[in-house]
Amino acid sequence: MTEIWELEGNKIRNLFKSKKISSNEILDSMEKRFQEVNPKINAIPEETFEYARKISKKLDEKLMKNEKLGLLAGIPITIKINTDQTGFVSTNGLRIQKNLTAKKDGTVVQNIQNADGIIIGRTNTPAFSMRWFTNNSLHGHTLNPHNKKITPGGSSGGAASATASGIGSIGHGTDIAGSIRYPAYACGIHGLRPSLGRVPMINYSAPDRFIGGQIMAVSGPLARSIKDLDIGLQAMSVGNYDDPWWTPVSFELPPLPKKIALVTEIKGLKTEKIIVDNLNLVAKELEKLGWDIENVEGPNFEKTAHYQAVLWLAEFRRSSAEAIAKENDPGANFVFNEMSKKCPDTSIEKFMDALQQRATLAREWNHFFEKYPLILCPVSGNPPFEDLKDIKSIKDFDEVFSSMLPQIAPPYLGLPGLTFSNRITENKIPLGVQFISRRFREDKLLEVGYDLENSFKKIQPIDPNF
Repeated sequence: MTEIWELEGNKIRNLFKSKKISSNEILDSMEKRFQEVNPKINAIPEETFEYARKISKKLDEKLMKNEKLGLLAGIPITIKINTDQTGFVSTNGLRIQKNLTAKKDGTVVQNIQNADGIIIGRTNTPAFSMRWFTNNSLHGHTLNPHNKKITPGGSSGGAASATASGIGSIGHGTDIAGSIRYPAYACGIHGLRPSLGRVPMINYSAPDRFIGGQIMAVSGPLARSIKDLDIGLQAMSVGNYDDPWWTPVSFELPPLPKKIALVTEIKGLKTEKIIVDNLNLVAKELEKLGWDIENVEGPNFEKTAHYQAVLWLAEFRRSSAEAIAKENDPGANFVFNEMSKKCPDTSIEKFMDALQQRATLAREWNHFFEKYPLILCPVSGNPPFEDLKDIKSIKDFDEVFSSMLPQIAPPYLGLPGLTFSNRITENKIPLGVQFISRRFREDKLLEVGYDLENSFKKIQPIDPNF
């Protein structure tokens, strides 16, 4: 018999709305799964089941009164622990923020609550949410449920690990340089980084971010199905002008051709054969489905990623350098120092250059998208790395950083991206691909995701058997 926790969120919603299962049954199933699995993977350092049961009572009342239910009615959801949720601590994986209790829901949490989603826990992140691995001195180490020897990704590693193992149907994540897309890739699920301005994202417990964070960081969903990504994104995207970057753009835009640029070689990226082979495998499936695929040279990822790093490092130096020293998390210290070497000059002149080049490069990418509405490319040049590889040595850090080029570039231009996971190797290593489109064309990303989903084995929750 299938357990509730095994189901996709949209299936749970339908069963709840038709009164075939109750909110208590949903939460009982999720809490049991949490108790069985979370001690092994440490994806959720703070569960919120007591809070969820209070919310679900109100949801039951709406159902009994035949009131209109939200898009996420009855769906169990997790929130990244760097995001404000009233009454809970927005730690961002930091001991220095262990008492930073939110007095107001952040905008994305407001939207999830208003859509009747049931928040069951707060997921782990590396200190300062700035690594592609998930470990910190406050909440500890999150493991990949497929294989504890490989990273669960970061910074939304807790969200990906929890969702992949069936603790919640949709995970909330944030992404400034791959923090949704890479954990989804590493944990064998799907993840969607929305366009800048699609999902309102403000934390009221903290000052407004500097310009790098404002124009590159976004919130978005991780899930085991494209349908759950779709409804998660729609719910999260409801307007809120507290985020001045939020833009009222419809999801229903003029249709675009089913044409894809297959980019297997990216200047500055060493791509392993297994990654190229998987890209070609996905491309062949898409051709069978009626998509027009051309293997071409893509836009300039390398230059785009360079300027992203300037804005990213300038943001960290201005907002977090003192906090990094005060927190003194070994992993964060090492990574911040090595990232700083990659971009030693974030003077006002270099910073202004980075902002100027954003317009120039956006124009170049826009012209590319006129011919190819979608780019199919690697998420990373390598399969998911050995866990904590980034802090083993300077050489290892350089290998990790260089491999993330396809993830680092799109946020600089505010572009949306989809990680589509399509297979698990015999050695329990997840593999997937990335799709990128122009701003606000998440519809095209979802279209290709829906088309591809039936071509590969359905993603089921994984048991961490270690």
